[in-house]
Amino acid sequence: MNPTMLAAILMIPFLFLLLARRKVISQKEALLPSPPRLPFIGNLHQLGSIPHRSLYKLSKQHGPLMLLHLGSVRTLVVSCPKIVEEVIRNNDLVFATRPMSKLMDVLSYDKNDIAFAQYGESWRQRKKIATTHLLSSQKVKSLSFDRVEEVPLLLENVVDAASRGNGVICLTEILNSYVTNVITRMVLGSWISKEKKTILSKLSHDSSPLFYEVSFEDFSPNLKWLDVLSGLDRKIESYKKNWDALFEDIIKNHANESKEENGKNNTYFIGTLLDLQKDSSLGSTITNEHIRGLTMDMIIAGIDTTFATLDWCMTELIRNPEVMKKVKEELRKVAQGEDMISEELLGQLSYMKVFIKEVIRLHPPAPLLLPRESLQECQIQGYNIPKKTRLVINAWAFGRDESYWEAPEQFKPERFFDSTVDYKGKDFYFIPFGVGRRICPGMDFSMAIIEIALANLLHRFDWNLPSGITIEDMDMDEGGGVIAFRKQKLELVPTASMVN
Repeated sequence: MNPTMLAAILMIPFLFLLLARRKVISQKEALLPSPPRLPFIGNLHQLGSIPHRSLYKLSKQHGPLMLLHLGSVRTLVVSCPKIVEEVIRNNDLVFATRPMSKLMDVLSYDKNDIAFAQYGESWRQRKKIATTHLLSSQKVKSLSFDRVEEVPLLLENVVDAASRGNGVICLTEILNSYVTNVITRMVLGSWISKEKKTILSKLSHDSSPLFYEVSFEDFSPNLKWLDVLSGLDRKIESYKKNWDALFEDIIKNHANESKEENGKNNTYFIGTLLDLQKDSSLGSTITNEHIRGLTMDMIIAGIDTTFATLDWCMTELIRNPEVMKKVKEELRKVAQGEDMISEELLGQLSYMKVFIKEVIRLHPPAPLLLPRESLQECQIQGYNIPKKTRLVINAWAFGRDESYWEAPEQFKPERFFDSTVDYKGKDFYFIPFGVGRRICPGMDFSMAIIEIALANLLHRFDWNLPSGITIEDMDMDEGGGVIAFRKQKLELVPTASMVN
């Protein structure tokens, strides 16, 4: 028999197997659960004003791995820890990048940051700089002087506001001011004026709702003109110009900021970056754009997530008086009659730490983790996932998964007693700061700010709702945006505690 003919006959079974495998993959892709969609816009109309809640409801109907079509963009939504574990263990590198969009370009300072920029060698170098030189435990500890100096100012603001408002204060606004002050000070230096801090705070908060603005160009390039008509292009351009103007002032004025202040080493983040820019031994080049992108990350991500968590902490304490009592008793025991709780004492506050964990379980600062995008074709749960598919992880849903949490809707810090579960990314059902290569490197930075403020606010004051307001009157919904701020501002009545 002709050798070519023989080879062809022997190949026939393999061809059938290959065709069968392709058919299975095609069927798997076709069967990927997906809500019905409308022409042109797909499932955009189903995101709602609070997307993480809308997607959670959809996942109850269509499953924990769900395909949405946001315009022309294929988007996988994951609402199950088990699936995320599979993604990270098998395809973390595949989903290591961010999707391109007009807003992402602005928030990444033209792809020069670490939070929003796309994956690659330059991104890896920037992340290494951030984790080694900006957000290491040693660096966070070295800035304790700045945190400690801001706490008495926070307490004074509480007293001053109470004296001017018939005892009732808007604690949300005071907490926002405190977080803005301490983060801008640690990132930029103490020269930043009150006016500049106000602008930075506004730009930080504006980024959250802006993130969910629909850009028609991103979902259908031929409709770029609609972004002009809707005013989105003008809004984005104005946002970018405000940052540009601020950075010009920041870099120019930094030269006047002394690194030695009151005998303390105050090498702020931007100073560290400018010093590294001149360091020829670093092994990589740091441009002015890199400095702006990294600084922008520290301000946007730092202010919003830290402030939102601190505000939720005080809200849950008011709603759970028994928890408040336990936290205050622990503080009284640890303080031993001192007026202030120092950073050295924070390590002894075991109950307060599990309380904070419970807060971010129910109220993760970024309930939908920033979207990822597949760099190549891969498989998840047996489904074929094409290249350039977006991945959205609903971390808010994870905190309500009954497979991992007993009575998940109950606020119960004790669930973390005698537990090794932590938010550092190893426990896939508790990932409020992300997971894998794209995990937020600023967790310790944020927690240090939250713990010292919370400890002293509770040690120095007793807190109650204004007369006529009950716990049932408190609205626990989040505002729309990538950061889950509580929609309703927190108004409380502080009274001085007996600390001895």
